Amino acid sequence: MTIVETERLILRELVPDDAPFMLELLNEPSYIRNIADRGVRDLDGARRYIEERWRASYAQHGFGLWVVVERASGTATGLCGLVRRDGLDDVDIGYAFLPAFWGRGYAIESARGVTAHARDVVGLTRLVAIAVPENVPSIRVLERLGMHLERTLRLPGETTDLVLYAVEFDA
Repeated sequence: MTIVETERLILRELVPDDAPFMLELLNEPSYIRNIADRGVRDLDGARRYIEERWRASYAQHGFGLWVVVERASGTATGLCGLVRRDGLDDVDIGYAFLPAFWGRGYAIESARGVTAHARDVVGLTRLVAIAVPENVPSIRVLERLGMHLERTLRLPGETTDLVLYAVEFDA
């Protein structure tokens, strides 16, 4: 199911057939360094992760991370979407892309589409994002979305300090 469309991208729900893409992304060193090691090491694990994490989130919340597909090629480039996380009072926007697609503006283009969806469709009045402080490119995307640094935090059960950015939407 298509959720968001932009000039160059289509964001749609993850399906089990996205397991090879998900396996590649989750084992990308930059993903492990900047987000987390999800421990997914094979296609069956990737299918379970899609089903238990993201398909379950769609059913429970009506949103989750969506696969970002290039319109022109139909290639899966990354993920972008809305996440309900333990330890955060607000819905979080998250994104991650395969390095082959960095530098093309896909993060900001997809994040702008997701931000509009969060405001206009989901009805959020506030959106937050978290990042490791060293992930300067990701923080630049958040700032370009109009988000502002609020504080440093640590999510429950984690050992890494994160920065929390937020934006309020006009009612």
